[in-house]
Amino acid sequence: MAGHLEIERKFDVGPDFAVPDLVGVAGVASVADVEEIDLAATYHDSADLRLLRSRVTLRRRTGGADAGWHVKLPGPDGARTELHQPLGRAVKAPPVAVLAPVRGLIGTRPVGPVATIETHRVVRRLADAEGRVLAEVADDAVTGAALATTAGAPVTITAWREIEVELVDGDRSVLDAVAEALCGAGARPSASASKVGQVLASRLADAAPPADERGKKRRTAGDVVLAAVRAQVVVLGEADLAVRAGGPEGVHDFRVACRRLRSIFAEFRPVLLREQTDPIRAELQWAGQELSATRDGEVALEHLRALVADQPVELVLGPVAARLQQAEIADSVAGVEHAHGTLTDRRYLRLIDALHDLLAAPQLTDLAAEPATRVFPDAVRHSGKRLRRAVRTAETASGPARHLAMHEVRKAAKRVRYTAEVAGPVLGGRAKKLKHRMKWVQTVLGDAQDTVVTRAWCTRLGLAAEAAGENAWTYGRLHALEEIRAERAEEAFWAGWPATAKTLKAATR
Repeated sequence: MAGHLEIERKFDVGPDFAVPDLVGVAGVASVADVEEIDLAATYHDSADLRLLRSRVTLRRRTGGADAGWHVKLPGPDGARTELHQPLGRAVKAPPVAVLAPVRGLIGTRPVGPVATIETHRVVRRLADAEGRVLAEVADDAVTGAALATTAGAPVTITAWREIEVELVDGDRSVLDAVAEALCGAGARPSASASKVGQVLASRLADAAPPADERGKKRRTAGDVVLAAVRAQVVVLGEADLAVRAGGPEGVHDFRVACRRLRSIFAEFRPVLLREQTDPIRAELQWAGQELSATRDGEVALEHLRALVADQPVELVLGPVAARLQQAEIADSVAGVEHAHGTLTDRRYLRLIDALHDLLAAPQLTDLAAEPATRVFPDAVRHSGKRLRRAVRTAETASGPARHLAMHEVRKAAKRVRYTAEVAGPVLGGRAKKLKHRMKWVQTVLGDAQDTVVTRAWCTRLGLAAEAAGENAWTYGRLHALEEIRAERAEEAFWAGWPATAKTLKAATR
């Protein structure tokens, strides 16, 4: 599907609103090509509106120059990425290619029409002195119908008028100036991000989570934990979109969301019944591991390339940089293919369903109704005990077992950090200090763990270079430098552990 970044603002206006004269606003020299267009769109979603709740819209629209299937994804700074595919033969159901970018939000649920919208649009194109179109102002008379969810139920009709201002070749200063002029004439920034969101506002409200209760003293443990799960499901969905779109941090964000969810389910078992969460936790581990090689190889090879670039020229024997670059390209291609394969696997899509089902009907323990302030200190203490046990094991380990023990320390520190993040809004400063200290542990020992992957690449590439008749000495040097990096990282951890243990004790007493 073809795509572009859509930067626009929407305004609600009354039936008597008059679009002001915009000549002279932010370099606008003329208002050109006033055009009237009739548009008709059918919006598709799952029955529980998973796309709309993720700020995604999928529609089939006729009329206008861009008739076709459109998918709008959330973008940076309020912008949206719009994907487009020509109409083709599909009418009742979206084509496979249209559903592909958002399949991870839908899971295995069927997608069908949820609303229709008819728009009579009057377009004004704002041009500068050279005739370059800076923005388009669309004056829309809209009639929307929320389609019935059950047979025989009534269709709800909504009608309103709105103004959309979309950038073409102008910058955001044009958008700001036009918005100011419209508001000065009586327009109001729209409360709804999309037309279909306005049509389905009541259904979205019914599906919305309970309002945040930060101001209440008796926030229940169940409410806070479910809010944390809900937030991470949103992050997982955003990361899924990024992986499918080839975003640079998509895989990393995906794995972190999986780990955070697993940690919440593990440390808050006294709140969420493990009969429901343990199977989900296992599937999250599988999904994260499936994408781990993609991220690990990317980080390792990028680091080794930078390390080679810093070496004296006389110590780089043979085409080391070229071999590393070739390995990075090949690993990236294989990683992308494997990631996409995982995200289209029905096993993964069923995991998405399970997460949404949990949020829709969570199985809670009796303790979930208790105040979070009473329950959460025990969760933090439990994760802290696990970390202390891991550190004691690492202190006495040696050889290969020491590395594995240090890796367990890092994993335990992550659990403490993620538990403190959930508890932070309730426990305050102590949880915040603990979270920051655990982040330090995670970073320091992460350097040591990264060298496990980089050293494996050094060995693999060194053997390949030798087999090709190249000098493999530099790969041995890189391996040694990575061993030193691991040793220094572990030394830094042990030097900082007394302060870390003190913070841990203060937070869990």
